[in-house]
Amino acid sequence: MKKQNTFAAYLLIGVGAYFLLRQLKIPIVTDFYSWPTLLIIVGLALLIHSYTAKNYQNLFVGTIILGLGIHFHGVAHYPFWIDHWAVYLLIVGIAFLVRYVHTKAGLFPGMLLIAISVIMIFSINLPVWFDWVYIVVDVIEKFWPILLIIIGIYLLFKKKK
Repeated sequence: MKKQNTFAAYLLIGVGAYFLLRQLKIPIVTDFYSWPTLLIIVGLALLIHSYTAKNYQNLFVGTIILGLGIHFHGVAHYPFWIDHWAVYLLIVGIAFLVRYVHTKAGLFPGMLLIAISVIMIFSINLPVWFDWVYIVVDVIEKFWPILLIIIGIYLLFKKKK
């Protein structure tokens, strides 16, 4: 028999531990008394629930929420952390790959997003023959909202198989 409230249980355990550690004021974990930690807890709860229930629907969302929490925490607390817009593409690409391991769907978008994000993160050091990348990035940075609108319209009118 499946347990119905496992996600809520994992979430309550995580949030309870967060606030307990906050009350105890343990010096080692003071950097984690922030809102990104709550994102990390929600992401971990989704991932743990997905793996224990063998219901892999929440792997994608859980990975994105966990990745965002880790990224925001890193930006706030570590000076070496990369704060670049392509990190968000990297997080989504990793989420596709995590989902692919169990559902066998999303390998190509995951690899593509990871490749694009790595190129963009390290684009400052690209060789001269990659100058076209800077032009493409400038266009994308200027018109990315239009791309989101086009993708949204496509998803609305895409025929289901």
